Amino acid sequence: MTRPRKAPKPRFLALFVLVLASATLHAHARDAHAEPTADDARRARVALTVGDRRVTVGELEDRLAAIPPYQLGTFGASREAIARAYVDQVLVRDLVLAAGAEQRGLDKQLPTSQLLSRALSSATLRKAHTGYASAAAVPMEDVRKYYDDNRAKFDTPERINLWRILCKTREEAASVLEAARREPTIPKWNELAREHSLDKATNLRGGNLAFVGPDGVSNEAGVKVEPGLVKAAQTVKDGELVPQIVPEGSAFAVVWRRGSVPATKRTVEESSAQIRALLFNERRESSEKKLIDDLRAKNVKEVNAGLLGIVELRPYDAGLGTPRAPAGSVPAASRDR
Repeated sequence: MTRPRKAPKPRFLALFVLVLASATLHAHARDAHAEPTADDARRARVALTVGDRRVTVGELEDRLAAIPPYQLGTFGASREAIARAYVDQVLVRDLVLAAGAEQRGLDKQLPTSQLLSRALSSATLRKAHTGYASAAAVPMEDVRKYYDDNRAKFDTPERINLWRILCKTREEAASVLEAARREPTIPKWNELAREHSLDKATNLRGGNLAFVGPDGVSNEAGVKVEPGLVKAAQTVKDGELVPQIVPEGSAFAVVWRRGSVPATKRTVEESSAQIRALLFNERRESSEKKLIDDLRAKNVKEVNAGLLGIVELRPYDAGLGTPRAPAGSVPAASRDR
């Protein structure tokens, strides 16, 4: 009876993917120097060879530079001891395991091949991002231009929290206003809104329109009212009822000013950090999109959308999210023993 082949363990797969991805990037992403220096020649010397893989002095230095100082101290007390221990304990082990994985063809099998592609794609983006300076490098003239083009984002007018009961006739609105004056409480107002307001989107919440700007636009998505309501509310203080009925289209509104947010005005200097971060992210995302679009145009040869309809997915147990093992299969835990 043939014994089932053991599936590669996740930890080993991840290690292999990282090592192979790192080696591939070093092979394809070396920086070109117009005039090599003595230090370039020093860094280019091969410090370690394992199978077909060569690790240069420069690559070893870059690996060590990424390790926190406190962790480096566990490898030794001197520079030479640290380098030697890191090569013996980490680098040789990783490369030997990676070579073994390649000899077994694990790099061509799922899920390793998928993880490898994922690691390479992530590394490509990281490499592309290294060409960008920090947000602080965005020129001030760019900041000023964005500020001037988007003043509404930095100069915000006063916004008033309006509660409004919309009535069909002026007479009905007058009776609602009188009732609210006699008993100016939230429970009474909510009762009046439920009974009288034509605005069924807000009548169950006391006609609360949220915070409305001078143009009648609320900070609640999809809510906009006549600017006249805001003008009327500007004549009273927070917490006061507007003393007159306010026409709104063919209906009539009773308005209660519940609160307000004062106008704000931020200078370009006060907004510069926010604008720089925004422009930095926009430009990096734009460059990333261009890179992907260029690579897609160059490398994607064919996508057979018709075949996507015949793709089968493994069944999942309802509510558990765990793949259901095919009939007669050996559990992974049993195979690894």
